[in-house]
Amino acid sequence: MERSAVAAESAKGAGPQRSAPLTWAVAVAAGAFAVFALVRAFGLERGFPAVPLLAYTPYVLVAALPVAAVAAALRRWASAAVLALAVLVLAVAVVPRTVPYGITGAGGPQVRILTLNTLLGGVEPGGVVALVREHDVDVLALQEVTPALVEGLAAAGIGDVLPHTVDHSGTGAHGSSVHSVFPLTDLGDPGREIGAFHMARARAEVSGHRLEVVSVHPVPPVSSSAVRDWEEGLAALAELPEPGRAVRVLAGDFNATPDHARMRAVLDAGYVSAARVAGAGLTGTWPADGVLPRVAIDHVLVREGMGVGAYGVLDVAGTDHRGVLAEVSLPAPR
Repeated sequence: MERSAVAAESAKGAGPQRSAPLTWAVAVAAGAFAVFALVRAFGLERGFPAVPLLAYTPYVLVAALPVAAVAAALRRWASAAVLALAVLVLAVAVVPRTVPYGITGAGGPQVRILTLNTLLGGVEPGGVVALVREHDVDVLALQEVTPALVEGLAAAGIGDVLPHTVDHSGTGAHGSSVHSVFPLTDLGDPGREIGAFHMARARAEVSGHRLEVVSVHPVPPVSSSAVRDWEEGLAALAELPEPGRAVRVLAGDFNATPDHARMRAVLDAGYVSAARVAGAGLTGTWPADGVLPRVAIDHVLVREGMGVGAYGVLDVAGTDHRGVLAEVSLPAPR
């Protein structure tokens, strides 16, 4: 009788530790997080839907933390160890974006750059011009620019504040443009060269310095065929020729985050994220509203050696993207 009571008490204490279904459930969860961490760490994302899913890496990190805690509480030590390793890998990738790091002042002229995806040209032109005035914008890079939006901006007085324009507008989501207080030279379009969305490339003359700006917009990776176009668009940015005596800024809707290997290749080509310098790398820019979690796919990337003195994200009516504003400084003359 006594032995039977001890056995019953022992079984009661073991409870969930002896539940095979629970063990398998925890193991499957650990395996899923481990695979995601491996894909992120080694840039193994391929095709759809893997590529768009990688944009949600910060959320996966947050989700992995309580699962690891549950695995440890249930004494599934193997699964807990796997989850702890996955959390570490993801944290190394994500957490540094929250810590300000980089050059805040390069000694040369300061330029305020605003980029915005206009959602098929659907923003109110007067609202865009008002933003330019309110934030003293020097260079404006727009995506999804239609000819009708260009006309609307002109009627709203964009020429009074940013008189110089490189117009690569187009139908639907294809168009882009660069508007500037400084004189501009049209340098072509890496998007058109690969038959993708237009990505206007312009050179501005800034107080004796040369600043090259690309209005970035690779095709969004929303299908298997679109992923290939997206890869080509980002590759075209990474392979842009050296700007000579100019310094270059890539500003726009990259449809990518630093969790994508293709985006990291662009950064490795000699660029620094303005958001990273400000410690705001996890500030989401899309969607501006709705049920999907917000991710940071709109960026201002500056050439190494440039400074970022200020950074902010703006809500704009009429588009599902938020605008990105960065005050950058050009390198001082040597």
